[in-house]
Amino acid sequence: MHINKGRLLVFSAPSGAGKTTIVRDILKKYPKLVFSISATTRRPRNVEKEGKDYFFITEEEFKNKIDKNEFVEWEKFYDYYYGTLKSFVNHEIDAGNNVVLEVDVKGAVKIKESYPDAVLIFVSPPSFDVLSSRLINRNTETKEDLKKRIERAEMEMSYKDKFDHVVLNDDLEKAKIDAEIIIKKYIN
Repeated sequence: MHINKGRLLVFSAPSGAGKTTIVRDILKKYPKLVFSISATTRRPRNVEKEGKDYFFITEEEFKNKIDKNEFVEWEKFYDYYYGTLKSFVNHEIDAGNNVVLEVDVKGAVKIKESYPDAVLIFVSPPSFDVLSSRLINRNTETKEDLKKRIERAEMEMSYKDKFDHVVLNDDLEKAKIDAEIIIKKYIN
């Protein structure tokens, strides 16, 4: 019996646009979706758990995995490495599972190159001012990291046209519904 392969559903956005909140909502409503846990070299934030939010590894371990071509995509930004493990993604889609990924914009585009059936969803803030306020108000970064995230947002916004879908997050509840409508098209 032939099992259909799963699909990759890739969410990306500038930091503070609301993608994590939207992704968590989707995963709660659709428990059969599998969340792809990225590896990173940064330290966990207070609420983050090893193996649930990220695989927290050393820079040496990460570079070793790069050398062994173990990532679907990886990126270094804010002085830290982030990447999606091929072994995890391939195992899940080969088993017929739909996988939700939350990655940066460059990683999303790289995933689409390797997995042309991947669905790219960009979560857009209503404006840079709103985005800046959100980042400041969440109070999770140092002043240096905050400045880097705000500077990076402009580059990230320039990638919006490379995505299959854009969800505008000027009203979180509406954005959650819009994202769910998109997801339903691909998982049913």
